[in-house]
Amino acid sequence: MKASSEHTYRRGLHPLHTVLLVGTLPLFVGAMLCDYAYSTSYHIQWATFASWLNVGGLVFTGLAFLCSIVGFFRAADRNLALMIYPALLLLTWILALVNALAHARDAWAMMPAGFALSIVVVLLAGTATWVGFSRLGTGGKS
Repeated sequence: MKASSEHTYRRGLHPLHTVLLVGTLPLFVGAMLCDYAYSTSYHIQWATFASWLNVGGLVFTGLAFLCSIVGFFRAADRNLALMIYPALLLLTWILALVNALAHARDAWAMMPAGFALSIVVVLLAGTATWVGFSRLGTGGKS
């Protein structure tokens, strides 16, 4: 008798969801680096660049969050562990919105809170990206 093994393949993220999720991290990292450049040089252009990169990250994170909610409701087995990924994206979006409001102030007034918030947002975005591409984010089994 021949031994056979069944392979069950997990569904990955939708390609649009993947692009949106991958786009969040470089935008937030760019905003953090621009905040660092402003804190060392005090050229206002860096504060403006950080504001625009943060807004781009907000757009990408918001759309990735919507895709994650759709993916959660399309998953075959919905459990509490599957909500970690959308919750991380939502937390990232909320803190990035607070960061955008901090960056909306005068360039001199946004430091050091804007830089500290940028670091936290980058850590959350990196964690959300890592969880999103893990089995936990895609709803797959072992």
